[in-house]
Amino acid sequence: MHSNSAVFVPHFHWDREWYEPFQVFRHRLVTALDTVLETAEADPDFRFTVDGQMAAIEDYLEMRPENRERLVALVREGRIAIGPWLILLDEFLCSGETIVRNLQMGWTAAAELGGAMSIGYLPDMFGHIAQMPQILARAGIEHAALWRGVPGSVDGHAFRWRAPDGSEVRTEFLFDGYDNGLDVLLVPDRIRHALGEYAQMTAGRWGGDPVLAMAGTDHNAPDPQLASWLRHASSTERAITVATLEEYIRNHVRDEVSAVVTGELRSHVRGNILPGVLSVRLGLKQRMAVAERTIDHAERMNALWSGRDDSPFLTLAWHKIIESTAHDSVVGSGTDETCDQVAARLAEAAQAARAVRDAALAEPAAGVPDDGYLVANPLPWERTALVEVDVRVPTEDSALVSTAPDGSSHPVQLISQAPTVLSDERLDASQLERVLRRIHRRELFGRLIDHYDLTPGSLVFHLTEAPTGPFDLLILRGEVAAAAAAHPGEWRVRTLVEARATALVPVHVPAGGLTSFRVAADDRSAVPATPLAPAKAGDDTLANGLVKVVVAADGTLEVTGVDGTVLSGVGRLVDGGDRGDSYNYAPPARDALVAEPIQITVQVVESGPLRSRMRVTRVYEWPVALSSDRDQRSGHTVRTPVDMLVEVRAGEPFVRLSTSFLNQSADHRLRLHVPLPQPAATSASAGQFAVTERGLTAEGGWGEFPLPTFPAGSFVSAGPATVLLDHTGEYELVDGGSALAITLLRAIGSISVNIHPLRDEPAASEIPVPGAQDLGMRIENRFAIVPSATGRQGANAVALAEGFRNDVLVTRGTAPSSSPLPPSVDGIKVDGRDVHVSTIRRVTDDRRITGTEVRLAAMSDTASTVRVAGAFTEVTTVDLLGRPISEPVPAAGTFELDLGPWEIRTVVLR
Repeated sequence: MHSNSAVFVPHFHWDREWYEPFQVFRHRLVTALDTVLETAEADPDFRFTVDGQMAAIEDYLEMRPENRERLVALVREGRIAIGPWLILLDEFLCSGETIVRNLQMGWTAAAELGGAMSIGYLPDMFGHIAQMPQILARAGIEHAALWRGVPGSVDGHAFRWRAPDGSEVRTEFLFDGYDNGLDVLLVPDRIRHALGEYAQMTAGRWGGDPVLAMAGTDHNAPDPQLASWLRHASSTERAITVATLEEYIRNHVRDEVSAVVTGELRSHVRGNILPGVLSVRLGLKQRMAVAERTIDHAERMNALWSGRDDSPFLTLAWHKIIESTAHDSVVGSGTDETCDQVAARLAEAAQAARAVRDAALAEPAAGVPDDGYLVANPLPWERTALVEVDVRVPTEDSALVSTAPDGSSHPVQLISQAPTVLSDERLDASQLERVLRRIHRRELFGRLIDHYDLTPGSLVFHLTEAPTGPFDLLILRGEVAAAAAAHPGEWRVRTLVEARATALVPVHVPAGGLTSFRVAADDRSAVPATPLAPAKAGDDTLANGLVKVVVAADGTLEVTGVDGTVLSGVGRLVDGGDRGDSYNYAPPARDALVAEPIQITVQVVESGPLRSRMRVTRVYEWPVALSSDRDQRSGHTVRTPVDMLVEVRAGEPFVRLSTSFLNQSADHRLRLHVPLPQPAATSASAGQFAVTERGLTAEGGWGEFPLPTFPAGSFVSAGPATVLLDHTGEYELVDGGSALAITLLRAIGSISVNIHPLRDEPAASEIPVPGAQDLGMRIENRFAIVPSATGRQGANAVALAEGFRNDVLVTRGTAPSSSPLPPSVDGIKVDGRDVHVSTIRRVTDDRRITGTEVRLAAMSDTASTVRVAGAFTEVTTVDLLGRPISEPVPAAGTFELDLGPWEIRTVVLR
């Protein structure tokens, strides 16, 4: 093969759901794949590449199970290429671990049907993450193929794509998109001529390699006559071959690839990357984070503390999460109907995972007394966490103290008190039976009956969390019936609960381990002092010895770190119009920014010593929408109060912020600003196994203005400011690098608009999506601000972000209250700075090795030594598909490994 030849790759690109919901698209999919099978069986020259994602095959076979063996035969013959992914995902809007599971599940599903295409096919993602080459390489995949995001420095049809750790994959650059062969096929009788023109136009790209003509597009099977047309068009002047994508890359290209690109691909120069999807439909991004966090915790608890095999539920949850990562799903660029289904799917995933997590914790909770609590730490390092629990209110001469298994005691902080009278009714004696029907065995008003007082004309129930004596509902019924007959007339029925409150309890939890505690009243003189510097609150100040917050007159915050670094103006809100769509933000030409509140109130909510809080409420006048002239905002405004809860906890070197408001405005973008003491030239954000550094601009050149809005996963940092994040979202370094702006809400009303000031061509049809305005929704976001003169690494941002995102897990004990607290127990412990542990899970016999899998990622540009400790005797290193790549190494409960910069390493402990 040489440059005057061409290889056509018949394929389709299948958006599983988008401008139509999943089941509508599936109906089309079944018709299309029916055609593909029939065409392949009728014409031995025909080849087909199924878009790199197994979801299309699974969706098809669920409707056409009778065609399974026909498909398998064609896959084994190499005439239909399937996999390696389960779904074509948006790489930036899910975790690195989710990307690995996507590849694992796709590879496994393809293996059952004849084997996966060993090409990292990523045709339509809106840019690509920095670590994708390492993910592919560590799964044994040497090649990738993609379109969007490639920088202008690549002038050929392939380049070497290098991850931050140095891993490389040869990458086929689909510089004219994944449908570049379609124009050549418009007139079957003129294919030879059209191909010649196309080859001449693009000759500079191909060198000595054959032209790659991707013969397919969205949601359509190729014409059954395609192979026949190409046979007729082939000639000695320009030979034409029909192949799968893998055949083209492995069998037909020969030129040495010289161009090297390192890191993420987010250039606009050869294709739109549609960055506005990072911020539209906030709820989907938050649901994704919750689902991923819940299944991660479920796997860790199941692996370490449970004897149950809940793998079917975990597999179900992972499948639903991965389906939802599709590049038209979690991004929120679908119709309201589609996005509602994505949200429901993510909720189901979280529910299945939660059930596994709770069942796993129920096993060790059976050894904790029912007046105590079990606490599990999902992170592999020890920590002291604050947990909220329900407690009895102490008498005036006593105080509450929590007791740990080792006998140590700690003061607690009461933060709210519940009413003690749940009901007080007067009714006729003949109606007493109706009251008794409320009782279910022993439960009443969500609590348990401890005892009751029955006197003539009066019935009083005393409820508790943990009853001390027996209760028999049948005996009660008999006694009440007799009393009602003896004393007809009016009765008073009261339901009282013991005085209870919500308390904050400091709990020290071992690395990846379990502990327990109980809370009880003690003599005030015997209450120990708080071991940490207390969190205190003044009229406009919060402080804990590590961080101090002062509320300024305009409602913003001055935050001072432990090293004296001061960030002023933190939390400034800037609201502007948005005349764009789900794919791209666009400011109105005559925008009206609203940044100054018309009213400010500050209220101290909690004053320590474990946690202090203030609520800053700022009222704004926001335009209700764009005007009829979409280049300016409406003159009609709506008063919108925005609550900002500011929180400082004992022992934490950061301030927590939560914002909340009821959205009553359409067509707008709201951002929270964190001003910097000095302008910064770069920012960095943590994402999928990497921290990516970016400048103040993005590379443009196609049909899309290169706005420098970028994705951030667990944190974003610039200069001395690091912001810890609850979910993946969007940020920008604004005003010449003088402030970080984090998007809280982007509300728009159309999938795509035909006339967009920052994009030349429509991204889709102009379909209304009123749900994407989030009108009438309460919009909530959660952050933490870390000031540090030494930046993100000096602040230990990787660990702080993990602690901020992952609360300890708390469940009530179920053993008799007379039982002692069981001793604390360690789980798996990982020591290593800037090391992210993305999974701890049980792997069973369907994998190559049985044991506990631990995946580690070095989130730094320097090498590090990592120490892992736990209950194991040998360690095996495996690749990302679980295949052993080392012999088992003996390890008596501990081992050390050296991680290179940005390296991902997976081990199985046995």
